[in-house]
Amino acid sequence: MLTEKIDALQQKGSKPNILVIGDLMIDHYITGGASRLSPEAPVPIVNLKSETNTLGGAGNVVQNLVSLGANVMVGGVIGDDIYGQQLCAILDQEGVSADTILVDNTRTTTVKTRVLAGSHQLLRIDREVTANLSAEMEDELFAKLSPSIESADIVLLSDYNKGLFSRALTQRIINFANSKNKKVIIDPKGLDYTKYKGAYLIKPNRKELGEAAKAERIDTFEAVQQAAKVIFAQTETEYLVVTLSEEGMAVISELAYKLLPVKATAVFDVTGAGDTVLATVAYFLASGFEIDEACELANHAAAIVIKEIGSATTTIDAIKQHILNRE
Repeated sequence: MLTEKIDALQQKGSKPNILVIGDLMIDHYITGGASRLSPEAPVPIVNLKSETNTLGGAGNVVQNLVSLGANVMVGGVIGDDIYGQQLCAILDQEGVSADTILVDNTRTTTVKTRVLAGSHQLLRIDREVTANLSAEMEDELFAKLSPSIESADIVLLSDYNKGLFSRALTQRIINFANSKNKKVIIDPKGLDYTKYKGAYLIKPNRKELGEAAKAERIDTFEAVQQAAKVIFAQTETEYLVVTLSEEGMAVISELAYKLLPVKATAVFDVTGAGDTVLATVAYFLASGFEIDEACELANHAAAIVIKEIGSATTTIDAIKQHILNRE
């Protein structure tokens, strides 16, 4: 019984060490009220009420892992700017070290600025550089990451296609982790999954899987399985975990297929649910759970966060209670 296994884990008191390598960014929110149009152009005038900065991108995964109780290490690249400083300050508040985050003077820290009037988003402005890192920066980052990979229980790559995960660096990380018997799980981005070859687990959503497999339609479970075969051939990964929105998720290996139906009683916002799934799977795999168990628990975690507005996190106790409430 999963709840009993969770109890045993909590009584043990040990925390898994999880390394998150990914595209780090700031989500910048400008919130106000809008009741009239500008005389200068047909656009709303927003009277500013508040501005907030939160972790975005791979930072969402970090915050989910912290909420679950993991010891988290994080690696990536930021710019030499105020937003990079703010990102490191937020990580420090979360108790996460920024020692393996490099500052690249040729880049800006990725920032997504959203202008909201009440709950309505009027505009998004992206500030980013998406070119690949220089070879010298890749070498420096890998040298920084190597000790953390060795000390991690699991390595998680959160790819937002912002230039961090070139084929060369991605393969270097995966191959080194495999040589140290560390499982690598990946939240992928883009159309070429061959750069993830050798990873233990890859977690696309339905749309991402279809695009990467060049499938015309992926609206049935049979189509998901056929698309998965393409990705297995490209990557030799052991597992694909495909999130299917309101239909739950599929756990697929080359020999088996298991559908986990959605556990939610209500759905308000699926924002960030994929990050919660990724973090929960990583947490429980790193804690010694089997893949089916970790995915079942991640499905419960997703059911909790999609009842909240915006990106949300959950806890081990909340997951356990969610299971008990459904029994």
